[in-house]
Amino acid sequence: MAYSNFRLRQYYSIADHSAFDLTTSSFHLNCTYDVFPSFHGADVRRGFLSHVLKEFKREAIDTFVDNNIERGKSIGPRFIKSIRGSKIAIVLLSRNYASSTWCLNELAEIMSCRKELGLIVMVIFYEVDPSDVKKLTGHFGKVFRKTCAGKIKDDIVRWRQALAKVATIAGYHSTNWENEAAMIEQIANDISHKLNKFTGPSSETP
Repeated sequence: MAYSNFRLRQYYSIADHSAFDLTTSSFHLNCTYDVFPSFHGADVRRGFLSHVLKEFKREAIDTFVDNNIERGKSIGPRFIKSIRGSKIAIVLLSRNYASSTWCLNELAEIMSCRKELGLIVMVIFYEVDPSDVKKLTGHFGKVFRKTCAGKIKDDIVRWRQALAKVATIAGYHSTNWENEAAMIEQIANDISHKLNKFTGPSSETP
């Protein structure tokens, strides 16, 4: 009887895994955008991000662009749809990323899609230490605590969990590169490589 139960559990485990593979494969093949970038505009929009987007355009990487839409505290349906309609999300963590409830809510949605849909998440640590993001220390932690003042506890928990998870993803560290142009080129090449995998019947989630 114990062996039978084990085989039954094993069968459902395999079935569930197969269903997940089918779901993520279908998700990637039916996306509207190649890349959804999450960033704090005041930190990077006019500088680093503009060069990233220029390189993506050169590589024909279809990127969601918000066209300077005014951002409030909660992400709207259009942004949620765009996140869920992208193959890859790039989280550009900068010094003041956590100063925006918009960015934090956006990140929470991205990490939820990573778990539920197989959304690939790539991370750029731009002039910020990953350990400060994970442990909420240094300037990043100070900014986060200021943002959390007076906020709903459930939201704070979601933000903390999302930051802790995204900080563990192996990413690109701007401090490790002497040349930002070379880093941006490498990021674009890596994204193109990942996107090429979506042309077949299966996809790979990191």
